[in-house]
Amino acid sequence: MEQAGTLRARLHHLYYGTAQDACRFRYGVLAFDIATMGFVVVTSFLPRSPVVEAIDVLIGLVLVAEFAARLAGSRMPWREALRPASIADVIAIASFLAPLAGEGAGFLRVVRTLRLIHSYRMLGTLRQDFAFFRQHEEAILCATHLSVFIFIMTAVVYETQHGSNPHIGNYADALYFTVTALTTTGFGDITLPGTTGRMISVVIMIAGVTLFLRLAQALFRPSKVRFACPTCGLQRHEPDAVHCKACGTRLNIPDEGRF
Repeated sequence: MEQAGTLRARLHHLYYGTAQDACRFRYGVLAFDIATMGFVVVTSFLPRSPVVEAIDVLIGLVLVAEFAARLAGSRMPWREALRPASIADVIAIASFLAPLAGEGAGFLRVVRTLRLIHSYRMLGTLRQDFAFFRQHEEAILCATHLSVFIFIMTAVVYETQHGSNPHIGNYADALYFTVTALTTTGFGDITLPGTTGRMISVVIMIAGVTLFLRLAQALFRPSKVRFACPTCGLQRHEPDAVHCKACGTRLNIPDEGRF
């Protein structure tokens, strides 16, 4: 019992602590998530083989261990297990552990990556470790959101079409269609046939008119700059702000868009 308590305390420290070893551990989990997504994309260009399937299973076992460790380290494991990102993890784990059922739904790990980046502790770690992140935080987060959004849409197109649509043979084809649909360019050389394909196209185009354009605008022209108010500590202000909107203190923002 004492050893179990010590292990849970150690896991809680790694997932929720602020020490250097905890920060390095979470960076490692983030790097593994990104590598997993890269593996899913790369293997979409390769024929299924026993080697690829064995790597799928190996990744699935690692994800099982990481998922179990995260639950064990949480103060409220049931609440952690029922979160949408955790449910996406379970689906991704199941797909990697059952490679014979088809391509892994590993793209769902992107949700976990976004959650890691957006968590309070991860943001605090990035601000502390990287001056560039502190200066361009809003643009970096918008770029992350935009990349995640495009990746998920691309993955949906690929997972639903690559087995039946001869025009969608890999992630590059799916990305090409997704971008043309999101930007409403619609070249027409690749289409998604059938009712399901048309509905997916409609969803992507509607998202392109709304979310995609807003994220792109926020990426190239952030609506806020980061500058700590010397009186109340408010961090985000309009680019042309002269006074803090929270306490009225006169601000002296050095350079628009720098913070």
